[in-house]
Amino acid sequence: MPLDEHKLHDLLGRALVDLGGAVHAVLMLIGDSLGLYKALAKLPQSPAELARNTGTNERYIREWLNSQAAGGYVTFDKASGKYSLSEEQALCLANPDGPVDLPGAGMLVQDLFHVRERALENFRTGAGMEWGEHHPCLFHGTERFFRAGYNANLLSSWIPALDGVEAKLRRGAKVADVGCGHGASAILLAKAFPESDIIGYDYHPPSIDTAKQRAKAAGVANARFEVADATGYREAGFDLIAFFDCLHDMGDPAGAARHARRALKSDGTCLLVEPFAGDDVSDNLNPVGRLYYGASSLVCVPVSLARNGPALGAQAGERRLREIVVDQGGFSTMRRATETPFNIVLEAKP
Repeated sequence: MPLDEHKLHDLLGRALVDLGGAVHAVLMLIGDSLGLYKALAKLPQSPAELARNTGTNERYIREWLNSQAAGGYVTFDKASGKYSLSEEQALCLANPDGPVDLPGAGMLVQDLFHVRERALENFRTGAGMEWGEHHPCLFHGTERFFRAGYNANLLSSWIPALDGVEAKLRRGAKVADVGCGHGASAILLAKAFPESDIIGYDYHPPSIDTAKQRAKAAGVANARFEVADATGYREAGFDLIAFFDCLHDMGDPAGAARHARRALKSDGTCLLVEPFAGDDVSDNLNPVGRLYYGASSLVCVPVSLARNGPALGAQAGERRLREIVVDQGGFSTMRRATETPFNIVLEAKP
């Protein structure tokens, strides 16, 4: 059967974009580490000017700038020979407090190359890999990338979408952030609602140490952090228990749901923020699904399998999550409160 030239060229075109993206991920991290994006966000510069202003070598900077411009991450002006960042480029590349932190995502990709050899063995044997066994760049990248999403959505849309929760938080509520990592979401809540008591739990001790440092640096006195897994924290009487992008990773997600159900007040709320996914595989065969399935195969699934879990994966979908939270977890209701292109936000009630 003769080759379909259009299909062949389409495949090679996709591969060209992907290979360029793989190389770009490394160069993006270099630009972030050397302050190149932040310098370009200030004013247009020639390669020599950018090198001088950042203490780097002009020949390397020239090549880096041309690669960035070819990929659309930096803007080149032919008339002046200078490079700059548009407002949109600066927002995503030079502003760690903005709604998108692309270098943070690059740090996640960096970890995936570190775990390649381990992943080969896992694919052969079905073994897992604990969260704490990953390279530290995964923990820092997760904090940066997800914090940007929380900055953009948590206070403006996710909390307001929950029934009566914002009013409770303003009056003073008891909140658990389960699987809190470096504490980005907990600290954001603590700043916004100073009358509330925010407790972050994570089973990874180095992450809890970092969360405590982040809270101290942020000057929040109403956030505290403890080492505990999702079925082991002892406090109860919570008005809100939140799982931010973590339930699908867990070894016992149904047990985590049951534990949260017991730890909530009778009128409490459980907030689940999960990767956006449809219920059927065909619903997720798109760029977002591709990203999540890929990251899931190297991070989410092995973390759950390391504890003999069900390996829900990052594309579990609302129907499967309902089975975990309601059918197995004991909650009476669960609804989709809101969504973004990257997340579904679910509200469960006891």
